[in-house]
Amino acid sequence: VIRYERLPACPWRIVDDCGGAFTMGAIGGGIFQAVKGFRNSPVGVNHRLRGSLTAIKTRAPQLGGSFAVWGGLFSMIDCSMVQVRGKEDPWNSITSGALTGAILAARNGPVAMVGSAAVGGVLLALIEGAGILLTRFASAQFPNGPPFAEDPSQLPSAQLPASPFGEYRQYQ
Repeated sequence: VIRYERLPACPWRIVDDCGGAFTMGAIGGGIFQAVKGFRNSPVGVNHRLRGSLTAIKTRAPQLGGSFAVWGGLFSMIDCSMVQVRGKEDPWNSITSGALTGAILAARNGPVAMVGSAAVGGVLLALIEGAGILLTRFASAQFPNGPPFAEDPSQLPSAQLPASPFGEYRQYQ
């Protein structure tokens, strides 16, 4: 039985995904909060820039932390699914998204858990479906050429045209 090996291995993949999710949340949240702080500040360039910077310092780390929690939990569930099921397929990601949504909404009750699980599962299904479609589209653009012969003796003999350099064939 061929076992699927992830690069990097799952314990380190969880840490890697946490860091990547934090970075995405902090940068994206920083951009969003910069615009929001700029728009909600009093008139004047100095006030608006100060309000923008204050909003970034206040909310961007919180958004980064929220993204890191989501990414870490998703990655833990995904790695567990790969270990339990023994295979890597889109169902692992879809299930991980649904379970992550449900777990993060657990404090709000079972109705919120079901709603968040549905949103997480549908969101990850859309992402996985888009990835599959892009892979198929990209592979259709570059069809496989004829295979190379394993044994050079199977190649047809090619006759070289007469060289203007006589027997000196180093330039051909």
